[in-house]
Amino acid sequence: MKNILIIDDDIHIGNMLEETLIKEGYSVSRAYSGTEAIYVLSEIRPDLVLLDLMLPGLNGEEILPQIKEIPVIIVSAKIDIDNKVDLLLSGATDYVTKPFHTKELLARIAIQLRNAASSKTVSTLTFDDLTLDINTHIVTIGNHEIKLTRTEYAILKILMQNPTQVITKSSLLDHISEDTPDCTETSLKMHISNLRKKLREFHDKDYIESIWGIGFKMRTE
Repeated sequence: MKNILIIDDDIHIGNMLEETLIKEGYSVSRAYSGTEAIYVLSEIRPDLVLLDLMLPGLNGEEILPQIKEIPVIIVSAKIDIDNKVDLLLSGATDYVTKPFHTKELLARIAIQLRNAASSKTVSTLTFDDLTLDINTHIVTIGNHEIKLTRTEYAILKILMQNPTQVITKSSLLDHISEDTPDCTETSLKMHISNLRKKLREFHDKDYIESIWGIGFKMRTE
């Protein structure tokens, strides 16, 4: 049974959500403040979190970065588009504006749980003798671990997930923006250059190919 943590100080909304989720076959945990949410998360690992932003103590924006590898759906009355974008870039997987229809929320919950399950299915990417572990973020060539920055890891992950495709610069930036929102088109070339150098340290081999004027792909030659 999937467990969903509701972090919301509005008792009426929380009760309504709990009743609806239980009817759908989920188990439910509750937290009524930011401080309580941190404590609950230290004791249990829910399958998904419904997070309100306006909370006593720590607010939702402060809690979000502390929730790791768990889908988080923001449920808030805030409708500012910049706020939504910032939260999605900071790790939220979806955003539902209050008031909401329970059928829509249930559908979004089902989608996020399905996505989380599918992402856990493939935990390791391989290309030639290069291995990337999605769960631990460890990259190895043979028995040698390669120390990568957050941006370098995000770039390599996208390229290895699509080893036969040319990934355009704009597409690459879009894909890694969730993990590395500070990466720009100007700095992308530098990050890829540094990544290439690190991968060449143990084998005199270039794993990444530049397609002039288009983008990058894994070198299959």
